[in-house]
Amino acid sequence: MTYQQALDYLFSQLPMYQRQGKAAFKKNLTNITKLCDVLHNPQENFKTIHVAGSNGKGSTSHLIASVLQSAGYKVGLYTSPHLIDYRERIKVNGVMIDEQSVIDFIITYKSSFDKIEPSFFDAITGQPNEKASSGGKFSGPPYET
Repeated sequence: MTYQQALDYLFSQLPMYQRQGKAAFKKNLTNITKLCDVLHNPQENFKTIHVAGSNGKGSTSHLIASVLQSAGYKVGLYTSPHLIDYRERIKVNGVMIDEQSVIDFIITYKSSFDKIEPSFFDAITGQPNEKASSGGKFSGPPYET
């Protein structure tokens, strides 16, 4: 699988609100709970700062990441949306993840995605959590959603 094929899968196969409207929206946590189970509940294995609200989430998240990185922590930052490259969403100490990480995530979990049918957002939120939990390239992404 190439990086472009991985992106094509993410953007064309997974339910996305911008493309499907209300049909992509799930009112309950069933799919994300199933996805977390497949990923071995990564959210339970590291500390997270979740930044929420209407305005300033990106700036606040980047500020927090910068302070933690300056203090010597290895910091993962997950933001949404991206401007140019999907990998902008997931950074480790200010550096985007590599294309192979995206490919590996899709290859590893594609069959589970096909069964669970998580939303696009659920699936892509799983990637930084799975990497952080599994001792991947970073740990504990602050979130901007």
